[in-house]
Amino acid sequence: MPLADLPVPLDLSPMEAKLVEAVPTGAGWRFEPKWDGFRCLAFRSGDEVALKAKSGKPLNRFFPDVVAALKALPADRFVVDGELTIEVDGAPSFEALQMRLHPAASRVAKLAAEHPAGLMLFDCLMDAQGRSLLDAPLSDRRKALEALVKRFGKAKVVRLSPGTTDRAKACAWLEDLGSHLDGVIAKRLDGPYVPGERAMQKIKKIRTADCVVGGFRYAEGTKLVGSLLLGLYDDEGRLNHVGFTSTIRHAERPELTAKLLKLKGEGFTGDAPGGPSRWSTQRSGEWVALKLALVVEVAYDQVTGGRFRHGTRLVRWRPDKAPAQCTMAQIARPADLSPTS
Repeated sequence: MPLADLPVPLDLSPMEAKLVEAVPTGAGWRFEPKWDGFRCLAFRSGDEVALKAKSGKPLNRFFPDVVAALKALPADRFVVDGELTIEVDGAPSFEALQMRLHPAASRVAKLAAEHPAGLMLFDCLMDAQGRSLLDAPLSDRRKALEALVKRFGKAKVVRLSPGTTDRAKACAWLEDLGSHLDGVIAKRLDGPYVPGERAMQKIKKIRTADCVVGGFRYAEGTKLVGSLLLGLYDDEGRLNHVGFTSTIRHAERPELTAKLLKLKGEGFTGDAPGGPSRWSTQRSGEWVALKLALVVEVAYDQVTGGRFRHGTRLVRWRPDKAPAQCTMAQIARPADLSPTS
């Protein structure tokens, strides 16, 4: 049977989650870790395999190792939902995933050989008889997924994501997030798989860090500060650029700009903000270096390669904090939660 004839369409949009503040209460919930990787729908029928990103774009050319591994599994027809992950030196690396999105097939093949990817499974969209499970409750889909993974045997490329109906355990995961995890997902046990809808809930633990302001960028088209460039000290005492915050109230920008301009100075002593690239304009590549005197507390959700993955939220200024106290140790991650093999 060709992939196009499977009961689950290849252009299916994965079910998504809406961000909520707390782990939900009450009966009927299943909780799972939110893995830090690339969301992936995997389809197989015979010798055909298709990996699809959340955006709908094909991922086969970037993960040939996963395609080959799925083709080698003893089950020759399935549709599953999961997360692509890569471990480097025993820890998951989002950077390694990003590096796979390279135009050169030779480069991708080299990276795949050095650090093979894995697929963490958390949903099954077709049963062993080839019937769609989109309308089936999660409780039935989970049983089908566990049976499918059992058929896979000891294949290293696929792992079964753990889960629990115990809210206390889910809260414990959230309080002690390991480097594999990005939060907790809550799903209704009686809920169907709703493509493209935010029918699940996700809970992220927002952390804070005190950072040195090593520079700033002007807001586009103005002479007012648009974002603060953040730095943390490494073990060698160098201040490295780790991200930015742009959540500055408009009314405060004129006074803050005047204050910052009086502090023009040396700026970052380690890794500094980059210049223009294919993703940024000449204007966005410009920045003003500052004396290392100001400290801000910012809220962030994830760190990748020693940098905040997303923009941060300015919580408050910290005149009581010495810049030298702002170290990389603040954003170190705790121990991992082990997945189910």
